[in-house]
Amino acid sequence: MRRILLVDDERWVRTALKWTINKLNLPVEVVQECENGLQALEWVKENQVDLIMTDVRMPIMDGMTFVKELANVKKKQDVIVISVHDEFQFVQQALRSGVTDYLLKPIEEEDLRASLEKWLQTEEAGKQIKTALSTASSPAVPSTTIEQVLEYIRKTPLNEVTLHDTAQKVHVNPSYLSQLFKQQLNKKFIDYLTELRIEEGKHLLLHTTLRMSEIADRVGYGDVAYFSNNFKKMTGCTPSEFRKSAKEA
Repeated sequence: MRRILLVDDERWVRTALKWTINKLNLPVEVVQECENGLQALEWVKENQVDLIMTDVRMPIMDGMTFVKELANVKKKQDVIVISVHDEFQFVQQALRSGVTDYLLKPIEEEDLRASLEKWLQTEEAGKQIKTALSTASSPAVPSTTIEQVLEYIRKTPLNEVTLHDTAQKVHVNPSYLSQLFKQQLNKKFIDYLTELRIEEGKHLLLHTTLRMSEIADRVGYGDVAYFSNNFKKMTGCTPSEFRKSAKEA
């Protein structure tokens, strides 16, 4: 079971969120609740947790300060931030600080499930990569390259991620990284990146009122038509159709 820490100053919000998480029947459990970032920071220093779900606005220490302070804690934990629509600028800042994902209030059960399942899949992929690399017979393969790549992609805005820049960050050439990515994850680098971009596009279509051109730009497409075409290939409908059907539903 993966361990989750909830951080929110409103007790009823924590209770409702914990109840919904339990209802999803995923391999996770809420092991602790905290009222603010400072309380959570002190708890994390003494305890191990896999995922932190934190609100943005809290007294004493807010969510953004908490996320920054976590960087000084020598432990590995992922973070999902929770905010309202008019705090989207904080969400962007959080994503640049290495946050795994974000949820917008009021949190829908389907959105919560999707976010946690995506996180669990990433965790499992990382575990499989570690296992594969640790048992690999070839000593020429760096044992942490793919993990570094996934971490870099996770912490970098999608409109700034390219194969060339990613390869530079992990100190290998693009061709080698492309081959290694295909070998370890069984998919091309660009296909993996496209999946992330479309998923983020869906999230923005559902939870913001951003124009299509703004969404395309934020997920890494300078051309709206190219974004729309890729979106339709992945989902079976255009971004406009997706947003419309979601509103009607």
